[in-house]
Amino acid sequence: MKKKIIPVIVALALIVIVGIVGFGGKILDKYTYSKELADMDEYYGVGQGELAILLQDDWIAEKAVLKEDTVYFDLDTIFTYLNEGFYVDTGEGKLLYTTANDTAEAMFDGKEYADRDGSHPVNYVICYMEGDRVYIAADYIKMFTNYSYELFDRHLQVYTQWGEKRTMEVAKDTQVRVLGGIKSPVLRQLEKGETVEVLEEMETWSKVKTSDSIVGYVENKRLTGGATEVEVAVTDYVADAYTSISMPGKVSLGFHAIGGEGGNSTLADMVAEGKSINVIAPTWFSLNDNEGNFRSFASTEYIQQAHSYGLQVWGVWDNFNYKNETGTEINSFEVLSATTKRRALAQGIVNTASELGLEGVNIDFEGLTQECGVHYVQFLKELSVLCRSSGLILSVDNYVPFQFNNYYRLDIQGLVADYVIIMGYDEHWHGSKDPGSVASIDYVSNGLDRTLEEEQVPPEKVVNALPFYTILWKTEGAEVTDQYITLNNVKDYLQRMNIQPEWDETVCQNYAEWQSGSATYQIWVEDEESISVKLNVMNTKMIGGVAVWRLGYGTPEAWDLIDAYVNAQ
Repeated sequence: MKKKIIPVIVALALIVIVGIVGFGGKILDKYTYSKELADMDEYYGVGQGELAILLQDDWIAEKAVLKEDTVYFDLDTIFTYLNEGFYVDTGEGKLLYTTANDTAEAMFDGKEYADRDGSHPVNYVICYMEGDRVYIAADYIKMFTNYSYELFDRHLQVYTQWGEKRTMEVAKDTQVRVLGGIKSPVLRQLEKGETVEVLEEMETWSKVKTSDSIVGYVENKRLTGGATEVEVAVTDYVADAYTSISMPGKVSLGFHAIGGEGGNSTLADMVAEGKSINVIAPTWFSLNDNEGNFRSFASTEYIQQAHSYGLQVWGVWDNFNYKNETGTEINSFEVLSATTKRRALAQGIVNTASELGLEGVNIDFEGLTQECGVHYVQFLKELSVLCRSSGLILSVDNYVPFQFNNYYRLDIQGLVADYVIIMGYDEHWHGSKDPGSVASIDYVSNGLDRTLEEEQVPPEKVVNALPFYTILWKTEGAEVTDQYITLNNVKDYLQRMNIQPEWDETVCQNYAEWQSGSATYQIWVEDEESISVKLNVMNTKMIGGVAVWRLGYGTPEAWDLIDAYVNAQ
């Protein structure tokens, strides 16, 4: 009997032992630290030649490139995180960077750059193009940008901001893991005495960054001490200061529309009308080909006469009048996107202005596409350098700003130009087939607010242009036509038509609507009352002055209002 029982007891004992061992193993496994190493290819997410980027304390989706021991960023990454000032001309294979007083130029695949001081060699390829992407060397970017980078095995640590950081010391050899938890894969070993930066502290684990910029998790019990360190900002690059020429007091500018050399003879009449103007802007110059040349109606006699009246002369350069006059197609994109042509245009403008003795230049480039925006902005930068060195005032005409035309970059214009002129009209325009006000008060006021937003353009540089005209709208069935009526003719027109407009507080204009036959006529009147409201708004925003489109359209009453605005203390 005993012999039969003993095997059973032994079997039961073995079962119990196995159970205990199994249960203990599970308990042991639960509390045992995993030694599994993380897949670092997965952690960094990079391919051959690529470098992951840790910007401040966060991984970004973009990658850098390591080529011939040199770190490169692609242009989109540079624009997004480092510096949007670089300009690429893929047609001529050039990389440009324009400051307040100079332009640095490097050729694709070259190891030197040139500026006003000559040629400067470097020991790396500055930039290159691969497919449709342009890459710029990290060290070259640092010549124009305050940032730092540190290269590790498969990643970069990049800093563009500096402040304070909290650090702790590793109290005992341990591991930094992908996630908080002893079963999470190990990123690397940490040795006692190492210092880590604490990014986020939780109940039992902390998110840390190691000295080699690996971001992971460490148990709190493995950390000790604690200190706050002030990070040292990079200040190697000191940008040239932008200087501006300012008029004494407010600008009072009258645009003088000149369609031929004979138009210069009307100067005396324009000045007689334009009470209190201190700047006259004749529309003399217009692009006349796709090479950067322009036609001119300029007259030295006109300039001398204007000076005798105490006026500055700012010549207007546009990209549309020659086309309108001759039907010749002018491609602004073709001119502005080619560095050689763009520079020829900018140099031609400054040479002409200087030779004529102009005080300033006014740029009125309209109808530019979004694709052309970056090239137009580069043109203004390069032109501003030449104007600054020649003592010429640079003013730029702009549409009322909206999201859809922000590629005109008022923020950059506010930096490089002396005056940014907002053409505060064309809310509804000739040929739009959309009856409405040329310049309601909200349209003007909100446009100025967007211009001044976060000092996009300093208020003292902003000039608002008033319309000395209105539009009469005629709607007959589905057909909408319109015609201009100038400020000095609108009152007579309404009297002849026996129409008495009424004040509309919403738009701050006198409004009239009437029927004639099957046609409906509408007019939002520009007159002394509407101009007075606009000037009051401009005054409250403390902008740099007023312009009018155009001389020859005004009334004595309107000019009295402008005189009071310009001379108000």
